[in-house]
Amino acid sequence: MKAIVVTDQAAGTAGMKLVERPEPPAAINDVVVQVHASGFTWDELTWPSTWIDRLGRDRTPVIPGQELAGVVTALGYGTRGLSVGQRVFGVTDSYRGGTLAEYVAVEARNLAPLPGDVDFTVGASVAMPGLTAWQGLFEHGRLQAGQSVLVHGAAGAVGSMVTQLAREAGGHVIGTGRAAHRQAALDFGAKEFVDLENDALEDVGEVDLVFDVFGGDIQKRSAALIRAGGTLVTIAGPTEARPGDGLAVDFVVVSDRAQLNEIVQRVRDGRLRTNIGNVSALEGAVATFNATERRAGKTIIRVRP
Repeated sequence: MKAIVVTDQAAGTAGMKLVERPEPPAAINDVVVQVHASGFTWDELTWPSTWIDRLGRDRTPVIPGQELAGVVTALGYGTRGLSVGQRVFGVTDSYRGGTLAEYVAVEARNLAPLPGDVDFTVGASVAMPGLTAWQGLFEHGRLQAGQSVLVHGAAGAVGSMVTQLAREAGGHVIGTGRAAHRQAALDFGAKEFVDLENDALEDVGEVDLVFDVFGGDIQKRSAALIRAGGTLVTIAGPTEARPGDGLAVDFVVVSDRAQLNEIVQRVRDGRLRTNIGNVSALEGAVATFNATERRAGKTIIRVRP
């Protein structure tokens, strides 16, 4: 099968190569999926889990990619809940990855059925951003109707999902980002927008929940905006500053079939719009990842036409 592999962490995406690799077998509780579309997270090659297994052993050459949509072609021993020929989507274990390939072996529990009226490209694009937004808002942030939510990067792949889900849940969404992204953030459902390059973030005042994707100085300044009992949720690593009278939660997204079902139903209903940026064939993936100009939104590799 054709697959993208990396062997040199220092080289980043420039070290990616399209090669031939053996098709993966289905281990116990696994399924093999013929990948139709795969997502790629821009900083995935900086994650320790991309390069080592859980015992710290090197696992190069690595096939990156965690998000996928495709068709089940084989079941491992003991696998239940899915069937051969079924359309599926979801997120692989970060220590396994492997979706930038024609086939990938995935734990069945990490996948959900993909309805026939949802395109594979859409399925791959919504899996990780949708789960990240859902878990950050509802599991960790415990968002309630009527609360105010400051969403950083509100026009981005994750931020746009956060904005839409928070709005649907009855939250008052204040989006942030660059000036050029103002209209996109408002279109996704933000009621207000803060241009982080020209506006004063502190003018937002107190909020119930901050969803942070940036870390660093923005995260520190955001911690001071949390009102008593509020929460700072981040996917940018451990928090360097904490709210004076609230919670700070950094988390890593995990796959969840029930949540994937909720997310894809919202896509079907028109309540949740995907945010797709670049779309490329597998043969053009390396060039796409190394392009100097990038479009906002999720980069998707269309593995099968």
